[in-house]
Amino acid sequence: MTDTPSIDDVLAELVEEFDLLGDWEGRIEYVIDLGKGLEPLPEADCTEANKVSGCAAQVWLSARREGDRLFFAADSDSALSKGNIALLLRLYSGHTPAEILAFDARAALDRLGLPSALTRQRANGLNSMVGRIRDAAASV
Repeated sequence: MTDTPSIDDVLAELVEEFDLLGDWEGRIEYVIDLGKGLEPLPEADCTEANKVSGCAAQVWLSARREGDRLFFAADSDSALSKGNIALLLRLYSGHTPAEILAFDARAALDRLGLPSALTRQRANGLNSMVGRIRDAAASV
């Protein structure tokens, strides 16, 4: 048994936090703040293989498996993209591939109101980040 909260529990926490913020400007500012707390990705992991395509900014994502769980690390050269990936890591990191693949990220992000607060290109980048995480889960 693990102490890791379920993805749905983490989403519920995020929904509460986002609801307190009110407007989209507050939510975007909060997402950027999440990114400020993200540990920098080691230079050795900022490789072409770890680069997430389809993002407006440069985003790198690495995955490692520990037992039956996946842990992700990421970085970006953009404050907003770094915040977006930090939010996704909060949802996904530490979960099993089955949990990751069973989770409806699109519905979750819509619940947070995030895609509607982003430009089309940023929303596409967010979807690319989710796709990359799901690909990592599907490949183990």
